[in-house]
Amino acid sequence: MYRDFGMTLAAKRKERHLNQLQLADLLNKKGLEVKPGSISKWEKNVNSPNVIQFFALCEILGIDNINDTFGIAIEENLFAQLNDEGKKKAIEYMNLLIKSGMYVREEPVYITNRTLKVFTEPASAGTGLFLDSDQYEEFEVGDDVPATADFGIRVSGDSMEPVYVNKQIVWVHQQDQLENGDIGIFYLNGNAYIKKYQKNKDNVQLISLNKKYAPIQIKPEMELRTFGKVVK
Repeated sequence: MYRDFGMTLAAKRKERHLNQLQLADLLNKKGLEVKPGSISKWEKNVNSPNVIQFFALCEILGIDNINDTFGIAIEENLFAQLNDEGKKKAIEYMNLLIKSGMYVREEPVYITNRTLKVFTEPASAGTGLFLDSDQYEEFEVGDDVPATADFGIRVSGDSMEPVYVNKQIVWVHQQDQLENGDIGIFYLNGNAYIKKYQKNKDNVQLISLNKKYAPIQIKPEMELRTFGKVVK
């Protein structure tokens, strides 16, 4: 049967110790305009490279036997040479081998990475900076980043120390409501903040973990919006 194209491509890329950005750069050097996000989509089987991109990939990744790597196994060609009775007997024998448990193929384990946006403007843990949703970089992340993460943003300042430090990337699940005690990314009067959310009976506060910073009291005339919950 046909092998999973995306998983095979990702495995071959990792064998060459290339990340998606590096592979995109090598394709661009061959005159092909390919972004890291396109490679991510190929590896997820969202779409496929065109013929020119495909052969360039094979050259870069050292894939000489395209059929063996991506195509149909030789055994299927042998199977096609049998008549109906021969195919029936072959299937019966294969079923016996499978039921024995001794000859079942172990599928390779691939680590599937994701590509997430990391906004270039940091969320200030001190004074607050505007989160420009149109300016971001794409980062390939693995299992160390929670599956619930939708985007990343860098911390600026020291008011969330010692848990979150200056220039650290925090990973965020996009949602517009938080529970008391959640760490979130907030829009407040034109700036973006990373703070702890605290809703009391009479008011809402955005609280710093560093005790030298006073809580921000949210007043009715302020424009407050929640971008999401920090999940790591």
